[in-house]
Amino acid sequence: MHTSTTSSLMSNYGRPTITFERGEGSRLYSIDGREFIDALSGIAVCGLGHAHPEIRETLCTQAGKLVHTSNLYGIGVQEELADNLTKLSGMHNAFFCNSGAEANEAAIKIARKYGHQRGISDPTIVCMYGSFHGRTMGALSATGNAKVHENFSPLLGGFEHIEYGNINEAKSALEKANCVALMVEPIQGEGGVVIPSRGYLTRLRELCDENNALLILDEVQSGIGRTGKWFAFQHEKLLPDVLTVAKALGNGVPIGACLAKGAASEVLSPGTHGSTFGGNPLACSAALKVLEIIQRDSLLDRAAKLGRLMVTRLNDVLSDVDGVVEVRGKGLMLGITIDRPCAEIVNICFERGLLINVTAGNVVRLLPPLILSDETAETIAAGVAEAVVFFLSKNEKQIGKL
Repeated sequence: MHTSTTSSLMSNYGRPTITFERGEGSRLYSIDGREFIDALSGIAVCGLGHAHPEIRETLCTQAGKLVHTSNLYGIGVQEELADNLTKLSGMHNAFFCNSGAEANEAAIKIARKYGHQRGISDPTIVCMYGSFHGRTMGALSATGNAKVHENFSPLLGGFEHIEYGNINEAKSALEKANCVALMVEPIQGEGGVVIPSRGYLTRLRELCDENNALLILDEVQSGIGRTGKWFAFQHEKLLPDVLTVAKALGNGVPIGACLAKGAASEVLSPGTHGSTFGGNPLACSAALKVLEIIQRDSLLDRAAKLGRLMVTRLNDVLSDVDGVVEVRGKGLMLGITIDRPCAEIVNICFERGLLINVTAGNVVRLLPPLILSDETAETIAAGVAEAVVFFLSKNEKQIGKL
């Protein structure tokens, strides 16, 4: 897999030369006729697979009626989507935007305004090392990854980073007088599919309550059925004050949402925040259909079952392989930790017709669509396990020659 140097596009993406012209379900087809299994779902976006016929029909129908009016006017389908999402999440209201980064920017603004309303002139939001919240400046500043910060200083102030999973550090940070919120991913996706110990989120909820701070959950990657629940926080018994979602919500149509409850739901007033395209009829129609299909086809249970199947099959091959640290997952959010940098596994899988990626340098990440057949799930697990074994054996041979 090689990168192209002849393009009128900016070079912020290291694009492979392959170009896909169509997709169907879990498959993508390139312009030169090659078939690939997409075990990434466009990075947790196409949870219902590619070119889903009902999504296509919904988009065509809505485009034939109305695509955009602006939020100066009522948008019925936006209201309907907000009703659905608040019922599924336990939140009270919703703000719609176009991406996960935008949803997190809205959450940050809610937290800061919440602090100012309490008389705190320098509000601080506690965030996690290893986190990823987006590449816009507020979301980037909240992100706890020095690599993505590089060359973009000065970052915005008002953020304090602590160790993910460390309750003592969370307690100390939240007890500071200017702390107004804690922002956390229930599972760190870009950080390496890091799954905290059970009860971690519940304890964070308790600490936020004790210190009158908002709990903000970033479910941009883990939400909309990815982990076998509508939202990953629902594996425990708690509710956040603010919840952000995007990615799979539109199955490829750009849409994000910032949901809030309680005091957080009353912070934004007319003129304090907005989005030109956010909550447009086209995107909201797609999102409504996504929610309908997931519910109707029992895809939450399906994601949980497929995830268990894939972890079992991966462990069948990899549990005793030197160099494999751990296979883990929650639903169809899966990670395989290798004891060394392993980006080469992406290319090995690519050459075998399988799309995956490596995050945090040494974690093979799988985010396949929720509509997988058992057979395709088995094929992905077998193909990835084989690629990992090939990489490690090749790597050991190269070390032996040194």
